[in-house]
Amino acid sequence: MSMYLLSAHDISALVTELQASYDVYGPQVEPQTKQVFFDQLASAEALDLAAPIPSMPVKEILFPQMERILKYKYDAQSQSVELSKQYFERPKVLFGLRPCDLSGILVLDRFFLGQEFVDDVYLTHRRQCLLISNTCLHPFPQCFCVCTHSGPDADEGFDLDLTQLKDGILVRVGSEKGQALADAHQWPVASAAHAAEFKAVVERSIDLFPELATDNKAWVAKVMNRITTGFVKPETWEYIGDQCFECGACSFVCPTCSCFNIEDSATACGECERLRMRDSCSFEGYARMAGDHNPRQPVEDRRNKRFFCKLSYPQSKKYLRPGCVGCGRCQWVCPGDIGLPNVVQYIRREITGGQN
Repeated sequence: MSMYLLSAHDISALVTELQASYDVYGPQVEPQTKQVFFDQLASAEALDLAAPIPSMPVKEILFPQMERILKYKYDAQSQSVELSKQYFERPKVLFGLRPCDLSGILVLDRFFLGQEFVDDVYLTHRRQCLLISNTCLHPFPQCFCVCTHSGPDADEGFDLDLTQLKDGILVRVGSEKGQALADAHQWPVASAAHAAEFKAVVERSIDLFPELATDNKAWVAKVMNRITTGFVKPETWEYIGDQCFECGACSFVCPTCSCFNIEDSATACGECERLRMRDSCSFEGYARMAGDHNPRQPVEDRRNKRFFCKLSYPQSKKYLRPGCVGCGRCQWVCPGDIGLPNVVQYIRREITGGQN
């Protein structure tokens, strides 16, 4: 893997240059609320690579919460239909991705692009997309990426990866597109000492988890085994289900949730538009079938489906990694206090007879 050493000025210049050909997105801190959003950059100065994990997952750019994908109009007199596609290809750069969000994109890639059918809408968003990840120098309070093999550094999927070192920013190349950028700019090659410093930075970040990642302790390996084999007691799922508000917030902030629904609606001008909207297994109507049959009407049946999707071996085999990336966002937003880390704790207490 090629490695180069750049200055902060070089990174800023790269952002400005990319903006001439791409829509460049990156982490930004909202001045008044101090919340972090991963949004399109108006200028290179708005990019904040030291900012915490964004409030919303980066999948919002590639898999929006609501998106118009088609317009059509039926002419009854001629019995003809006019169709027009509403999703278009725009080259994008996702600059400064945290490794957990990068892992989430890889899961979406395998879901939408890596199976029998390829999703053309997602492919159109993803095709001309440059991914530039950003190593976490320390964990944030809600992080547990070390438990899900998705941080604090990225090991696959990036075109370029950035790591802040003492005397510059180490840039690792992960793809042909990334190497082409490096060759075009003739960046200075990093030394063996810089490579060793990178490893030390990652190890230091891992060592800081017990001290700084204080919100979550989600050691998932044994829980994955229990969920996969179906050995979680029904009363545990009922307890979890009783706390669920069925709001769907966990699905909407999760970097890997990929369920969606399609709806057609008429417009005032006589046209119809087809909308793709994210769906959630939290919703009571998620599994409802024709004739109003619902095999997952009890909320606990939908909760165990969600955690099977995140922490079972069959899902991990499909995604080549756990379905959870350890970002902790579900814990942030859940009003019932059943984000994934807490659910892991409930199941671990069941295993250990209440001792955890």
